[in-house]
Amino acid sequence: MRFKDKIALITAAANGIGRATAEIMAREGAVVICVDNHPERLEAAVSALGSGAHGRLCNALDQGQVDAVVADVVTTFGRIDILVNAVGGSTIISKPSALVEEHSLEDWRRVIAFNLDGTFLFTHAVVPIMKRQKSGKIVNLASIAGRGMSVASGSAYAAAKGGIIAFTRKLSFELGPFGININAIAPSLTLTERIRPHWNQRSPEAQTAQVEATPLRRVAEASDQAKVICFLASSDADFVTGLTIDVTGGQSG
Repeated sequence: MRFKDKIALITAAANGIGRATAEIMAREGAVVICVDNHPERLEAAVSALGSGAHGRLCNALDQGQVDAVVADVVTTFGRIDILVNAVGGSTIISKPSALVEEHSLEDWRRVIAFNLDGTFLFTHAVVPIMKRQKSGKIVNLASIAGRGMSVASGSAYAAAKGGIIAFTRKLSFELGPFGININAIAPSLTLTERIRPHWNQRSPEAQTAQVEATPLRRVAEASDQAKVICFLASSDADFVTGLTIDVTGGQSG
């Protein structure tokens, strides 16, 4: 029970990697605060997770909503031990893999904001609480695109996820003296509910090529990413901070 009685706030928790993380933490004793902007999915997730889960409807890109959720969680539960920033992705624009000259400024800004603003706003709101506690674990979601390792990703997504990696490293120096660990994971292609339809549209040859480029010979599931997030959020990673772990099945490009 690595997370017994820990208060864990997880964004984008209604599906995908966020939900898979919530499932593990709830199973291992955490009080899980599931944050999402989709009411039906959020209600279904909280119901499935059981009595230790609580839902908070929130647009992670709206500072007022974020601050209100964090304040409510602290009022209700007294503390926040774990923050998982799982909001992000590239499929909010019509052509995520567009070449740089094909990106409009509007699409660029949407992808940058979607991947960076929510992580900043929740971290901005939670850090003062963790500083008062002199403890806390923050885990961010980057991507191998942020290391320039995904030929299928557009430049906006790569820039945004590179920003997550840099943000994580910089904050490790700010937060370490207060007993706060901050780390990230950099997933390869992961078959979440949002990504699986795009995967299914690929030709069998393209799917085979993706699998054969991965030493472990399969594509990641959300649970593969969640397990590493939970390691970083647990006491097993008490002396790990500022790190981004590539969770790719060995894929190097």
